[in-house]
Amino acid sequence: MSIQIFNTLSRSKEEFKPIVPGEVRMYVCGPTVYNLIHIGNARPMIVFDTVRRYFEYKGYKVNYVSNFTDVDDKIIRKAQEENVPAEVISERYIAECRKDMESLSVREATTHPQATREIDGMIEMISTLIDKGYAYVAADGTVYYRTLKFRDYGKLSHKDLTNMRSGFRQLQVTGADQKEDPLDFVLWKPKKEGEPYWESPWCKGRPGWHIECSVMSRRYLGQQIDIHAGGEDLIFPHHENEIAQSEAANGVPFARYWMHNAFLNIDGAKMSKSAGNFFLVRDVVAQYDPQVIRYFMLSVHYRRPLNWAEEFVAASQVAYEKILNCGDNLKFLLGSAGGALSAEEEAMLAEAEAYRRSFEEAMDDDFNTADAITALLELVKWINSHVNGESSREFLEKVQYLFEELAGVLGLETERDDALEEDLASYVEARIEERKAAKKARDYALADKIRDELKSRGILLEDTREGVKWKKI
Repeated sequence: MSIQIFNTLSRSKEEFKPIVPGEVRMYVCGPTVYNLIHIGNARPMIVFDTVRRYFEYKGYKVNYVSNFTDVDDKIIRKAQEENVPAEVISERYIAECRKDMESLSVREATTHPQATREIDGMIEMISTLIDKGYAYVAADGTVYYRTLKFRDYGKLSHKDLTNMRSGFRQLQVTGADQKEDPLDFVLWKPKKEGEPYWESPWCKGRPGWHIECSVMSRRYLGQQIDIHAGGEDLIFPHHENEIAQSEAANGVPFARYWMHNAFLNIDGAKMSKSAGNFFLVRDVVAQYDPQVIRYFMLSVHYRRPLNWAEEFVAASQVAYEKILNCGDNLKFLLGSAGGALSAEEEAMLAEAEAYRRSFEEAMDDDFNTADAITALLELVKWINSHVNGESSREFLEKVQYLFEELAGVLGLETERDDALEEDLASYVEARIEERKAAKKARDYALADKIRDELKSRGILLEDTREGVKWKKI
């Protein structure tokens, strides 16, 4: 079966046909680096890292580009608060973002371009758009994109542009008096006092947000790419504007397939700082094994909303523990196994390949990681019932290879991280001591709360004559 992708552009699943056979050119919009990334940022990173891994598993050569937006109002504001250059802020959080990505087993992109290093390319593309009549310069040096000139504007978001124009007029958007049309958007804007800026033919200033991805995609992937991806919040206006810029400047279709992941909610509500339900990746991985977070993010199809709740994360921890236990068992058995594959074992391996087929069928169907995880867990069950101390070394090695290969497509480790295990043990022991203190103070409500919190994380406490013992469930 060929890979089927739900294309936001056509609103339907389409067979993946690369521009160059055997190669995938893929661009994924990265974060604006003004702070540590939150778990909402982590979802597209994990999802599209997995898409990349599956293409590679299928034998494709993948050129994967994901940018860092390192010039933005929020970066500038933070720099002014700390009285440092804006690049100090952006470089700090690029480094921190890389740490968080690594903790979640998100692999480095082929290229991680930064907007501030691509200014010349942006000026060149904007100049081309002006020359072709798709952009115009306002009196103050602001350059706007002329949306009415691009007849296909709105083809990605499928929005009613007439109603949108009316809404924009009622809102009296900033700069509207300079615009030819309410939907025209900024390509270049004049600097404000104290802001970083670059020289341009129009004014000292900096690029608009949308132009950077059009330029970086063209430089590192070419005028036409196979896949453009990101969160569904980017469909309009960001990705819509990228299409308008790129296709007007280059004269060819931009991306063949557009992929967008749905939002991540917190206990059924939209994540926001004002609601007090805003979680940084750094804080979450301090509480949970990062691999559990990755498992959780892939446990629901990427186009469906994902609800972060303690009980769901705890369920992911229990399920992921089954994968680790299987890996531990195989490693233990291989420690003393020997011998070649028997005829019976060869027949069993043919049976095991059915789980690979189920896994691939799920991933071929628009990267359905939820069903792929189900196939992996079914393989775990099969392994647990078919391997033992009598198994030959060759059989165990082939089973282990299959198991690790499928888990690896999902970016899931099959062996325990000793350092994380030590951290978990220290955390549990500290909580047990808190529970003891609560009991001693006759605060039984707190003691029960600690016990229940640990249970929600897959840790069961047992009160015995020898003291409190704990184990994973």
